[in-house]
Amino acid sequence: MDRKSGILMHLSSLSGPFGTGGLGSSAEIFADFLYDSGFRLWQILPVTPTEGAPFFSPYSSRSSFAGNRIFISPEKLAEEGMLDPDVLAECHFTGPEISADCGYTDSLIGKLIRMAWQRFKNDRERYSSLADDHDAFVRREYLWLTDYALFTLLKDEFGGLPWNRWPEPFALRDREAVADFIAEKRNEEEAELIFFEQFIFDRQWRKFRSYCRDRGISLMGDVPMFVAYDSADVWANRELFDLDPQGSPNKVAGVPPDYFSTTGQRWGNPLYNWETMRKDGFAWWKARIKKALKNFDLVRIDHFRGFSACWAVPADQETAENGEWRISPGRELLGAIFGMIREEGLKPSGLVAEDLGIITDDVKELMEEFSLPGMKILLFAFDGEIGRNPYAPHNHKPDSVVYTGTHDNNTVRGWWENEADVHTRSLVSEYTGLEISAHNVSEVFVNMALSSTSALAVIPVQDILSLGEEARMNVPGVAAGNWLWRMSTDQLRTLTADDSGIKARLKRSNRLYGR
Repeated sequence: MDRKSGILMHLSSLSGPFGTGGLGSSAEIFADFLYDSGFRLWQILPVTPTEGAPFFSPYSSRSSFAGNRIFISPEKLAEEGMLDPDVLAECHFTGPEISADCGYTDSLIGKLIRMAWQRFKNDRERYSSLADDHDAFVRREYLWLTDYALFTLLKDEFGGLPWNRWPEPFALRDREAVADFIAEKRNEEEAELIFFEQFIFDRQWRKFRSYCRDRGISLMGDVPMFVAYDSADVWANRELFDLDPQGSPNKVAGVPPDYFSTTGQRWGNPLYNWETMRKDGFAWWKARIKKALKNFDLVRIDHFRGFSACWAVPADQETAENGEWRISPGRELLGAIFGMIREEGLKPSGLVAEDLGIITDDVKELMEEFSLPGMKILLFAFDGEIGRNPYAPHNHKPDSVVYTGTHDNNTVRGWWENEADVHTRSLVSEYTGLEISAHNVSEVFVNMALSSTSALAVIPVQDILSLGEEARMNVPGVAAGNWLWRMSTDQLRTLTADDSGIKARLKRSNRLYGR
């Protein structure tokens, strides 16, 4: 990993006129800001479809392979002649600018995609080159695409119920029942619409990635260790998960009590049936990582701890306190993944391990064996004895990624104002040799990250803007009210203006610290 720096900001946090950020002009403006400021990486949270209101967690998805249509840019559709510009003029969002409204955006994009699809379907000759690309995409991605389309249609058919509450022939994916369902013309056409939607997402994503590459900006994505129970992944592959004969999880995933929660976190995801996965050489996992590495230059594996052992919580428990560690075949799984990477000619150094929480020697050995860099969080550096604290900058190693904080932490300013006690504040001042206040603490932490010996430094954009707790992205263990922070148009202008003091300061710091 070469020495460089980047910004962490999810696509939904971009400003824009359609309720949520996406792959439109704001994404290009932000990529230009990264280039102008000396950054060479943009880290994004998972871009797969979320469960929907009121949660919208990018870590709880209906599919590990599909793209979230809320990120599709209506502007780009209009530029390609798929929508009339006057249609867009009637669609501008009127809600609070600094809070993403994913429900509004999802409904709006759904309507606009349907309009674009009708135009595409009725005049394929006009869009002949687009039609060729569409057909090639469907052939290439047919397996997961079909599972996702069927799951989506059946979920709509049965009023949004989770798949285990559908009529039994559909819950258990009876071939005849599913074939009869999709044979109905209405359902066949709706499936084609979903194929088109995913094609448009993929097309816009490729153009966005190309735009970033032209400016020397790498993209870093995120693959959660587990998948949502109510997903196409589980419904279409029940044998790969630890479920009872009725399809309910025997135990669910989580983490024991830790820094973030005194009762642990009960995530509710089903655990994997590793014995079944072994039989085909972990084909599902290999396909998942292959997809991610074709979309991103670097991929962070969330909760890498699970590759060694998973915290298994009885399904009937409300908290994660009474779970137990269940061993995972991490060495075999990673061996299969890296074998696939070599066969496909993908970047062998494209994976990063999220190694936060309770990390035992076996996890560290696994990371070392497969040369996986871990994470260093500066907000954790001032707990306990700083001299030996692995998160303190003087203890960082080059093969690591340093963050001021992650999407699960408070912002640096929010931490300083609401979480850091007097002793901790005093320690920060003593360590840095500076007089620290709420007004400069974010800048101090940003410079600590950039000056670290860690090869890659990643800064949440909220810390670049020195925002407080109101800009926090997620509070672990809290179900609702997360993932909604959004940059305002004024904040984007503050960053990207030609005379931006922030941009000049960051460019100077990146150059000074060799990034």
